[in-house]
Amino acid sequence: MVCRHCADGDFHRLDDQPDQWLRRGCERTMPRCDRCHSLGRALLVTAEQYRLCRPCTRTMVGCASCRRLTDPALRTDTGVTVCSRCAAAFFDACSECGHYTAASRYVSGNERACSRCAASYASCTGCGTLLRPGHGCDRCRRGPWVWNYTYKPDPVFHGEGPLFLGLELEIIVPEDDHRDCVAEATRQLGTLGYLKRDSSIRPSGFELVTHPMSYRYAIERFPWLLLDELDARGCETDSSVGLHVHASRAGFDSPAHIYRWLKLLYRNESAVTRLARRRSHYAPFDHLARAKARDTAKSHQHALGLDRHQAINVYPRHTLELRVFASSLDRQSVQAALAFTAASIDYTRSLRVTDIRAGAWEWQRFAAWATARPDYAPLVAEMEELACAC
Repeated sequence: MVCRHCADGDFHRLDDQPDQWLRRGCERTMPRCDRCHSLGRALLVTAEQYRLCRPCTRTMVGCASCRRLTDPALRTDTGVTVCSRCAAAFFDACSECGHYTAASRYVSGNERACSRCAASYASCTGCGTLLRPGHGCDRCRRGPWVWNYTYKPDPVFHGEGPLFLGLELEIIVPEDDHRDCVAEATRQLGTLGYLKRDSSIRPSGFELVTHPMSYRYAIERFPWLLLDELDARGCETDSSVGLHVHASRAGFDSPAHIYRWLKLLYRNESAVTRLARRRSHYAPFDHLARAKARDTAKSHQHALGLDRHQAINVYPRHTLELRVFASSLDRQSVQAALAFTAASIDYTRSLRVTDIRAGAWEWQRFAAWATARPDYAPLVAEMEELACAC
């Protein structure tokens, strides 16, 4: 009996535990199942955050992503079940079979295909994009173009890995010169990147997105003269637009390495924001994200419940997105953002407990380490210019 200390009276049997009784009146203090509304002493929380009694969860299974109970309605191309929250956050829906997939490919016309269905599509002979039957390649047909925000082509890797960086640069573009700026950016980027719409860029503009590059390839092969050309055409940046760098998770040695990298950035928030040249509500240093760093370092699946718009977005399956930087058309500032990402990952790669106890988390130690390495000259120049190295 649950109400051991209540006086004798009319008792009510608990629905999920028939051998347990509750004094009538006290049932108002007990939770009810969100599905059948029965009283329950030990309700289970599902992946969708419903509280259900045990009878209502008998047909449920564990989500293959977060492991929490869910209805077996959403299936992946590998035959496992995912909950609606994980499906929306970490998977794409195949346009052909409708199943969710963790490894989709882009199909011309802004569709996605799972690996099984992708095998049935023909490929563009010019760029390799998958083609819908009876349709041409949107990438090769359109020429200079600003794609929809949802456009996500198959990545093309440039340079030697395992660490690859992807640049996202938001640029404000004059309306009266928009077409020419798009044409010039498309021409100089070539196969290295593309342009996307972003409603946050006001009054008009585009986001310049690159395919994954090694740091050395980016410094040597990105068309840096394009930034000067866009600046000369009246393009600009301000505090409302940002520069994001994606770093491949495969470029880290282990989850422990990712955790050390996250710790370095979180422990040096002030110095990082000075280097980034802004504080923004689009990229705050979130306290909850910092508290969950040990878990999110292990897997992107632990990102559920966190905001994507934070200093370090840990949602992407294959990358970690550093969102802190202000956008810029200055070559040194953009190169410094790439250099800082690569350098901070390299610096934390071999840190040990003895190094940390000796002060390895301090910004001055990191700055001195970077200064001794010529590869990161753009970062060192930017830190000196912004007085971040002291």
